[in-house]
Amino acid sequence: MARTGRPPQDPARRLERAHRILDAATELILRWGYDKTTIDDVAQRAGVAKGTIYLHWKTRDELFTALLRRERVRLVAEVREREPATPGELFGLFALALLGRPLMRAMLSGDSEVLGKLTRRKRDSGPRLPLGGPLDAYAEELAEIGAIDGDPREQVIVITAIVYGFLFLPDAKPPDERIAELVTTTVERTLSPGGPLPPGGEQAVARATRRFLDAMTEAAQQKLALSLEV
Repeated sequence: MARTGRPPQDPARRLERAHRILDAATELILRWGYDKTTIDDVAQRAGVAKGTIYLHWKTRDELFTALLRRERVRLVAEVREREPATPGELFGLFALALLGRPLMRAMLSGDSEVLGKLTRRKRDSGPRLPLGGPLDAYAEELAEIGAIDGDPREQVIVITAIVYGFLFLPDAKPPDERIAELVTTTVERTLSPGGPLPPGGEQAVARATRRFLDAMTEAAQQKLALSLEV
């Protein structure tokens, strides 16, 4: 006997609705902060019922996790579209993309006005760029090519310090584009092995950079897909 009741909603419509809810949550969190933004507020702004949000995410924290995962996917896509070929270009573009995403910047800096109680999560996890495991593999590959000098694990720490340092400069910061240029130059000079690359080295570095972005894209999209399951 056939089951009766409401037919399943089209997956494309469910996905569109989820993104509409995330758009509303982003706007409100940036305006009021996480602590002051309620599910009721998000539902009203997104034009859906409160219960509809719980069809997507069981808690407000889960919704926020999905929001950050979407930001990471978009950030990586923005960098990838520019086709960086060197570590300096890569992290310069990465810094520029971060500067244009207030929510990601707030998460990296532990901005209590925006994140409220979530700043504790940030303090507990410590300073970390939203790049995941692929960054370690990328540094290892660059070392094998001869494109960076020193221990790859230490160079990951150095890269993190450079990007953080420029992203969170004190007052009188230069324009975002100039910060990106400074990150590019600093990373290139810091990671340089001090001599020319072996034959074919530039092409190998470009391929490694593309593989790194491909790995980041895949990892970010997989995590976002988990957060958008209904």
